[in-house]
This record gives sequence, C-alpha cells and structure tokens, in this order.
Amino acid sequence: MIAFRHFALRRGSRLLLSDIDLVIQGGWRLGVIGRNGCGKSSLFAALQGQVEADAGDIDLPAKLRLASVAQETPALPDPAIEYVLGGDVELHAALRDEADAQARGDSDAMARAHHRIEELHGYDARARAGRLLHGLGFAPETHERAVKEFSGGWRVRLNLARALMAPSELLLLDEPTNHLDLDAVLWLEEWLRRYQGTLLIISHDREFLDGVIDHTLHLVDGGARLYTGNYSAFERLRAEQLRQQQIAHEREQAERAHLQSFIDRFKAKASKAKQAQSRMKRLEKMAGTEAVRAERAFHFQFAKPERVPDSMLQLEEVIAGYPAGSREEGDDHLPGHDVASREATIILRDVRFRLEAGERIGLLGPNGAGKSTLVKTLVGELAPMGGERKAHKDLRIGYFAQHTVESLREGASPFDHLQDKAPGVAAQALRDFLGTWNFAGDRAFESVDGFSGGERARLALALIAWDKPNLLLLDEPTNHLDLDMREALADALADFDGALVLVSHDRHLLGMVCDSFWRVADGAVEPFDGDLDDYARWLRARGSAAKKGAKTEERAPGSPLPDRGAQDGRTGNASAADRRRAAAQQRDSERASRQRVKKIETRVAAIDAELTALEAKLADPDTYNGPTAALMKLGQQQAELRREKETLETEWMTLYEALEA
Repeated sequence: MIAFRHFALRRGSRLLLSDIDLVIQGGWRLGVIGRNGCGKSSLFAALQGQVEADAGDIDLPAKLRLASVAQETPALPDPAIEYVLGGDVELHAALRDEADAQARGDSDAMARAHHRIEELHGYDARARAGRLLHGLGFAPETHERAVKEFSGGWRVRLNLARALMAPSELLLLDEPTNHLDLDAVLWLEEWLRRYQGTLLIISHDREFLDGVIDHTLHLVDGGARLYTGNYSAFERLRAEQLRQQQIAHEREQAERAHLQSFIDRFKAKASKAKQAQSRMKRLEKMAGTEAVRAERAFHFQFAKPERVPDSMLQLEEVIAGYPAGSREEGDDHLPGHDVASREATIILRDVRFRLEAGERIGLLGPNGAGKSTLVKTLVGELAPMGGERKAHKDLRIGYFAQHTVESLREGASPFDHLQDKAPGVAAQALRDFLGTWNFAGDRAFESVDGFSGGERARLALALIAWDKPNLLLLDEPTNHLDLDMREALADALADFDGALVLVSHDRHLLGMVCDSFWRVADGAVEPFDGDLDDYARWLRARGSAAKKGAKTEERAPGSPLPDRGAQDGRTGNASAADRRRAAAQQRDSERASRQRVKKIETRVAAIDAELTALEAKLADPDTYNGPTAALMKLGQQQAELRREKETLETEWMTLYEALEA
C-alpha cells in the first residue's frame, strides 16, 4: 500500500499538487492522467525520491523494490542483451561474482554464486531478456550489438526492456508507448496485464490505458481524484459528475435568483423585513457550486482544400530505400544503422500504391519495416530507386515527420515561423490564424525554446494547416500530444476533406480517422483486410504459431515427427488397433476440450453480466456518497472479475486454436 498524506508539490513558484490524501492498494494497475504540466511526472519523481514534498509526506512499504525507465542511456560498449540483464541488479551481481570466482578458480565462491543464481531464477534470465527484446521489436541479430550503436528511439526501448527485467513490487512507466510501433504496443499491453506488482502508468494513449489499467487517478486543478475502472469508465463517471455538478449549479442559481427577488421586493417593507433578513442570511450561507467549465482547451481544423483531384498519387512497381552515402532516418532502419550508409539500402520492393480523393489509410507494421520510407517516397523526399512515382499537378501535401518537431527554428516564435511561410500576409491575419491554434496574444511572440513537446507539435501542425493541403501524410504526429490534444486532432482529421495517410501507434486515432489499412512488413506493402481488432488478433495468432513452430524445431531442424511404431521396435506402420485407440483418445481429448470451451463461454457471459451491474453501480453518483470501504470493495470485485475474464479468454483461445488445428 502507498499512502499520500496531505501531500503538496511545487515547481518553482507554481503549486502543482495540493493537500493530496490518497491510498493506492497493492496490485492496482493505476493510470495517472491529466493535462500536460499538471504534475504527473513530478508525482513519479516524488515516489522515486528525486524531489521532496513541499508539504505532507508519502508512506511507502519498507524494502519496496521499485522499477522505472531511465531517461538517459549512456553510449556503452556493452551488448544490448547484457544491458537489459543489468536491470536485475541482484542477478547481475551474482553472475559477476560467478565469473570472478571462475577466473580465480575459487570453487567455494563459485558454489555460493551458483546457489544465489538458482535462488534468483537466473539461469533462464538471458532467455527472458531475449523475449523482452523480441517483444519490443529487436531482431535476434541485434541482441549482441553494442548499446552505443543504437539510435535514440531504440535506446528508449532498451531502457524500457531493462525496467521490465528488474524484479519489482512497484513499476512506474511514464509514456512507455512513445517510440513504439503498434506491434510493440500490443505486446507491451499483454505483458503489463500479467504483471503481478503495483503499476503506475502515465500515458496519452486511451486504448492502451483501457487495455491495461483497473484504476484511474485524475490530476486536475492541483487536486487528485481516484476512479475505479479504466479510462473509458473514468470518462463516463467524469461526464456524469460534471452533469450532476451543472444541474446542481443551475438549481442553485435559480434558488439564488428567487431569494434575491424576494429580498429586492420586500426588504423595505416593515411587515416583510424579518423574512427578507432571513433570506439574506440564507443567501450568504449558500456554498456556491461552480459552473462546469469546458474540459477541452480548444479545437482546431484543417481548412478545406481549394481542389482535391480524383487520382492524387501513384507508386508503380517502386523500389524504395536509401541511395549510397545517404543517412537513414525515422523508424525504418535497423538498430545500429542510423549512420551514413556506405552502400545503397533497399527497404521495400515492387510497391504498388494508389491514393484517390477522400481515401484515409492507416499504415501498420513493426518499426524498421519501412513505414517511414514509404511515407518519404510518397512525399517525394526519397526518389524511387526503381519504378515510378506519379503525382497530380494540383497535389498539395502536408507532411508531418517524426523529426518535424525538432526542426523548428530555435529562438524563433510561432509568428516568426508563420511569417517565413507567408512573408506578404498582413500581421493581423497571421495572428488571427495562430489564435485558432491556441497561440493567442503574447503567446504568438514567445520563443519556441520554452515550449513543451506538445506545444511544438501543435505549432508544426498549424504550419502544415496554413498551406491548405489536400493530402496529409502524418508520421507519428501524437508522440508529444496529451489526451485532449489527441482528441482535438482526431476531430480535425475526421472533418478533413482531403486524403490522409497516417502512421501512428495510437489505436484510438487510427480507428477514428482511417477507413482502410495497409501493412508494411518483410519488404512489401499490402492491403490488410480487417480493422485494428482484426490486426491485434492476427498478431496474437502469429505469435502463437511462432511459439508452436519453435517447439517443433527443438526436435531437430527439418526432422519428421517421431514414429511411435519405430520407437516401440516395430518396423512397419502402426496396427489398426493402435490407430483406433489413438483416434479414440483424440476424440476423448477433443470432447473434453469442447466441454471446457462451453464452460468458459458460460462463465465469461456471467462475468460480463456481473461487470455490467458493477459498472452501473460505479456510474451512480450516490455510490460515492456511501462508505469508502464499500466503494473499495466494488473496485476490488471489478478488478478480480476482469482478471478472471482475461485468464479464461486466454485459455479459451488456446483451446479453440487446438481444436481448429
């Protein structure tokens, strides 16, 4: 259990959090949400002892093992897998002791080290580290590559793998999905569902939060409010609370007006003076509920394009990649290949891709497979190494690249950036436009040096919108955006009249704005027949098939299945009696599996009904007026039912795949 007692925290002169009283129970998976700058990361820093509370304190269990993702990665010569293994500090020390003892020939020390490694389950640690690296997108041939050879985004993944490797009772993850592709995000989601400790996670990916958390902590206006359930449950409860607050405010305003009307009419009449005085006192004592303020800071839109040609852009039998001597950027190069290439690098072959007016395409596939290369080829930033790129003469592209935010001119203001694009436009017109993107007044003239990542991304999108593009090519536009800004972007893209190609690990954004999906992998670009749920199922099925294949290969590469008859000393085929017995056993096994599948389906249906009833109770505002213990019990019941459902669904999938095989 973690307890905050009258906790307060400042950043400079600004009060971030004030008088927080909060208890986090062990085993909770808690999402910490709120707008940028509300104190989420500072709260994590306080839990890690990196900053001290300005008031109150935090009670943490004694000897609590805490893991978090390091912000920096030194340029080490160590192999990637050794760096990840180092996340388990005790095991790393035991392995070092073993190596030292072996070098000295000290058998007693070696025995002690062996015993300690066994206690720490250390002999399968390298395999566990390898699975973490594989899940986060590292190809097997990169596991032994030196840390210093990896680019910044891949080093972030190494730090995440190192944190997951560390044994912990409390795991703190601050925006773990940044720099991950959708494949890795889905893998991480599954891993975190199985995590046994207490998880605190900051994320602006609502689908990821929905898939992982069972409680939500909302930081707003210096306070913190705890909700039971995932992000969608929080949104429903928050909306109901705001509705009730607005109803109470309107009711109070009506009563105030009624009281004031009576006072104004009768305070001068002697016969009514006492009653008027009574109403004045009552009016003074009214608490004053606050009117509901709009939660979202702003919305924006992309202007209607002047013209949208029917056939916008085509790639015909294109070979896409990087010519000799070029620098490979983005997520498409393999780790360690982010330096100038000496030889030409082909990423994609025989690409046939056609964009028509109004098409809205999401690109799927792992990092390093070629999504950014495809986008750069569509933009024209990369010339095809073979084949042909055909663009309509009226095509006007708005391009957001992963490096766009970093390419803003240091020391320049939003007004300076926009004036560079439109030197002949009146200053007031530029200021009016920037105001629609929340750079109003003096904000338009502030240097971008002091802007947050989200503010820089918003400015980059504004500069794109100024050109009135008819085709938007967006490569990970959400990395620096908070939940409110992502919602605003989703709304703007949904209303956009042109065509769209989007690369993003944010499933909510992809699902909101894309009508079709293409998968970029294994050097090819192909349509994906299905939605994002289908893609997630396809990835899980492929992972299961890979595991089965690995078990098959353990016999001996290319060897046939063992022949039971030969093992028994018989040289011919199995007898008819043996075949009948084997068939009967198979039928019995399948019958038992089918019965178990039906039982699971019945139980899952019952769990769904129980969860629906619990969610109805949790959505009732009166629930929050009752005892805290009762509310906690409801939350625990919900969490236990969800865990049981996840376990049953996993078992169901395994049984179903076996029956269908």
